[in-house]
Amino acid sequence: MPDLIDSDEIDRLFREGFEHTAWRLESRRAYQVDYEGETYQRFLRGEEPARDPDRPWLMNMRKQTSAGKRVERVRLIDEPPTTYQRYGLTGVPAALEAGEDVRYLHRAKAEEVALPAEDFWLFDSRYVALFHYEGDEPIGLELIDAPSRVLRYCQVRDAAWHYAIPYREFVAQVPSAV
Repeated sequence: MPDLIDSDEIDRLFREGFEHTAWRLESRRAYQVDYEGETYQRFLRGEEPARDPDRPWLMNMRKQTSAGKRVERVRLIDEPPTTYQRYGLTGVPAALEAGEDVRYLHRAKAEEVALPAEDFWLFDSRYVALFHYEGDEPIGLELIDAPSRVLRYCQVRDAAWHYAIPYREFVAQVPSAV
C-alpha cells in the first residue's frame, strides 16, 4: 500500500497547491452521502434538494476560478443513471456558478476507449491525487509526481475530456434529473 495523504492535505492542495488547472475523473457509481439527510430525502420525494451556495467547497472554487484557474471534472455515468447519479446531477448548477466545468461521459464509452476505473485529481499536469477505497469507504489519496505516471493520467484526462458531454447538454438528454 502506498503512502496516503488525508483530506486535510487535499484541501490544502485546493487552497494553495495548484497554479493553473485541477481536473477530476469520477468513476464510481456512488459516493458517500447522508442517505437519511434532508437533502437526499427531498430528492427522493421529487423535490429540489436544498443546497448551501456558501459551503466551503463552492466558496473556494469561486476564489480559484476568479483568479483565472480552471477546475474541471468528468463524471462517468451509467445508462440509465443510478439514483445517486441522478442526485449528483442536481448539485452541478451550483458548481457551474462557482466556475467549475462539469461534464459527463457514458460508462460504456469510457470502457470502449479503455479508461481506467480510477478516481483522481490531476493538478497542473504535474501531480496526481489518486483516491484509494476499501469497499465504499475512501481511505486516503496517493500523491503521484513521477513524470511517467503523471503522463498516463494526462492521457486519461485528454481522452475523457474528448468524449465527455457538457452538463447542460447532457442534462437535456436525461428524461428527469429528479
